Amino acid sequence: MKTPKRKIDVLVISDVHLGTYGCHAKELYEYLKSVEPKKVILNGDIIDIWQFNKRYWPKSHMKVIKHILGLVSKGVKVYYITGNHDEMLRKFVGFKMGSLEIVNKVILKLDNQKAWFFHGDVFDVTMQHSKWLARLGAVGYDTLIVINRFVNFISEKMGRGRISLSKKVKNGVKSAVSFINNFEQVAADIAIDNGYSHVVCGHIHQPEMRIISNAKGSVQYLNSGDWIENLTALEYVNGKWTLYSYHDDMIVKHLNIDNTRDDGNVLDASELFAGMVKEFELLAS
Repeated sequence: MKTPKRKIDVLVISDVHLGTYGCHAKELYEYLKSVEPKKVILNGDIIDIWQFNKRYWPKSHMKVIKHILGLVSKGVKVYYITGNHDEMLRKFVGFKMGSLEIVNKVILKLDNQKAWFFHGDVFDVTMQHSKWLARLGAVGYDTLIVINRFVNFISEKMGRGRISLSKKVKNGVKSAVSFINNFEQVAADIAIDNGYSHVVCGHIHQPEMRIISNAKGSVQYLNSGDWIENLTALEYVNGKWTLYSYHDDMIVKHLNIDNTRDDGNVLDASELFAGMVKEFELLAS
């Protein structure tokens, strides 16, 4: 018996980092196949253009792209908000093809309240002044994720739970904790100043939903997390936001929609772009 798809008014995903070893493309594809959104907001760092020199693009990563383009072909409104890892797309801001639009930010009216969506890297001092350092950090983070997968494989075989090495590092470094807190507060302060009821970010890989207040008012701060470690998304249904977690979704995990193997299914750069161009041509025809 086919499980009916869950209907979602607005779906927000970010920080997928397609093209990196840490990306959980299979899990994301399974999740996307289980929902039926009216609007999709891709809130930055969907494709990791920084890491293309690795020549790593498994078929599962292309399946995610094909699924998103399939939504566009059905008329589902898709906003691609640019992030720092896909900042190359910022030169194409304003580009529209069918229901797909490349933007730097989105402001939506949701049940008579205004919601502000943007990636969040504009608040990152490292990104603004030392991009080489940020890129170096991205490589180190990706390596840590690969090691973490091996550690979790051994841990689960021993009957222990999953652990996150990067979270342990971040939680153990006071400056990292302070950065996250400052990021959330700055985003909230600007949203309050502009009269927004919701501010929705990505970038810091920290899924969150909470009310943040200052002397001028309050706003609901939301962060969609990532598909590297947390495997989370934001869903807006019937006037309410919820934070989705793949790890907690036993139904979708049980379906095992994407059973393809990625072993050996690696495309080089020319094959990658040829495949993407073909998908766009099919969409435009």
